[in-house]
Amino acid sequence: MSALPDISVAAVALIRDRRMLMVTARNRDVLYLPGGKVDPGESAADAAARETREEVAVELVADTVRELFTVVTQAHGEPDGRQVRMVVFAAETDGEPQPSAEVSEVHWVTTADAHRCPPAGTDVLRRLAAMGLID
Repeated sequence: MSALPDISVAAVALIRDRRMLMVTARNRDVLYLPGGKVDPGESAADAAARETREEVAVELVADTVRELFTVVTQAHGEPDGRQVRMVVFAAETDGEPQPSAEVSEVHWVTTADAHRCPPAGTDVLRRLAAMGLID
């Protein structure tokens, strides 16, 4: 039996006033970063920009996009052992993030909201707090 392949995703950590933007999907309570799966032939940065546009209706300002780190952890809602490999970027946006497509709400969160996040989101919050970027 072979191990399940990692799920490759890209996400954006939009940070303002020591809080990070997270979203909730329609009819769900789990907080997650704007982002999603990397399509074949697409770079992680391109996927992050596309998903941010689709989910919170803003463009990333190209010269502000920078890779922060990669989180590898148990994938939320997947069988035990299935890992998500999430490349996290920081960036500025061209406007105010608003719910779009499958997103119902946007939330500016701190580490106090970690209990509402899947494992990858919890790890991102922990790392950003350790970097001194969020509370």
